[in-house]
Amino acid sequence: MRYELVIFDNDGVLVDSEPLSNTILAAYLTELGHPTSYEDSLRDYMGGAVHRVHDTVLERTGRRLPEGFDEEFHARVFAAFARELEVVAGVPDMLAKLVAEGVPYCVASSGSHERIRVGHHKTGLDRWFPEGRVFSAQDVGRGKPAPDLFLHAAERMGVAPERCVVVEDSPLGVRAARAAGMDVYGFTAMTPAAKFGTATGYFDDMGQLLGLLA
Repeated sequence: MRYELVIFDNDGVLVDSEPLSNTILAAYLTELGHPTSYEDSLRDYMGGAVHRVHDTVLERTGRRLPEGFDEEFHARVFAAFARELEVVAGVPDMLAKLVAEGVPYCVASSGSHERIRVGHHKTGLDRWFPEGRVFSAQDVGRGKPAPDLFLHAAERMGVAPERCVVVEDSPLGVRAARAAGMDVYGFTAMTPAAKFGTATGYFDDMGQLLGLLA
């Protein structure tokens, strides 16, 4: 393989959480007096950390979200995860092949550590991602599209950025990976390839990924 480390985004790449979380976010923002459609949520917030929601609402309306927003939002999301969350098709087989080939990998997510753990426990991905392979925007302060999270993951895994490849499903994530000096492949399950901008390449099935990275 051309790369020494594969860095996966989590939501929408490993676990099929984006439809659930963006449906909940749109409904909650609307409930709070900030009318938001599902499509609005995908456009504005998909791939970003929760602070992006606060910043965007404040910039657009001059109003701050309530103090308990994060806790209530996450409670609603975790309840939905417990009922409905599934692993993205093809991910376990793809991870098994990475392990068989001895290729290091990790996850670097805009979500909190708790959100990552909840999703991985529900889908069985926790067996593939022990603590040392899990990185969150919580670890660096600035989420995507800043490069900080991907650079942090590379440093902790002991691999130079230019030897890393990122797997993303959002334009924000692609921008972050490019800012970190990394190649990045866009997963087009929910985002059209045209929106990935400067991505190295695209794919729509996890079974195609390792062939692209070879």
